[in-house]
Amino acid sequence: MRGQHKGENGRVLVIGGGEDYVGAPALAGMAALRSGCDIAVVAAPEKAAYAINSMSPDLITKKLLGRELSTTHVPVLAKMAEGFDCVVIGPGLGEKPGTLEAVRMLCSEIKAKKVLDADALKARPVLRNCIVTPHAKEFEVLFGKKATKANAKKAAKKDCVVLLKGPTDIITDGSRLVENRTGNDGMTVGGSGDCLAGLVAGLVAQGMPLFKAAAEAARVNGLAGDALLEEMGYGFVASDLLDVIPLIALE
Repeated sequence: MRGQHKGENGRVLVIGGGEDYVGAPALAGMAALRSGCDIAVVAAPEKAAYAINSMSPDLITKKLLGRELSTTHVPVLAKMAEGFDCVVIGPGLGEKPGTLEAVRMLCSEIKAKKVLDADALKARPVLRNCIVTPHAKEFEVLFGKKATKANAKKAAKKDCVVLLKGPTDIITDGSRLVENRTGNDGMTVGGSGDCLAGLVAGLVAQGMPLFKAAAEAARVNGLAGDALLEEMGYGFVASDLLDVIPLIALE
């Protein structure tokens, strides 16, 4: 990256957080940075954003007035997103009706590439220019079908990649499909999915196509978990992944 300037290796915006879940968007933002992108900004309700600032000096925060994301925040976030290469929506947002409506509006208005995770999937937004990262239950809520390989392939399309998380991850754009078998039972720990979402976004922000970014992020995140299991046993936590992710070579 010699001779390049700050921001030229990707900028990620994470929209998430609330009163109950502060760590989720922080993990996503840090994973984006660990992927090699230059800048990660977390837009969160103000109390959550101040807490995130105390977690890491590497994350910039946009402090939103109020206790949770609402439709009043949509205009400023949609405008803000214009300056980013990829936007993560969902980690730690909560399920209040106003928040889910804000997610639907943001997904329609934000033109940048997006990674939709966690609570954003419960809003059942328009899926365009995005990667969705559901586990089995979230897949059923989002698409109204059982989480199977065949249904994942039917649900995906050219500009919406499905990364269905499970013992074997299914990644598909509707025509291509790959299975990822890296990872282990220790990765059921809370926050590992937030790391995955941030890692996906970081790779997209650096120019990797949606399908390849989803498949590669699943592989790297799983290998990081496997390395931690070998070193620490089942006592590792999601934030431990952040130290290992940069050590896994990209394909």
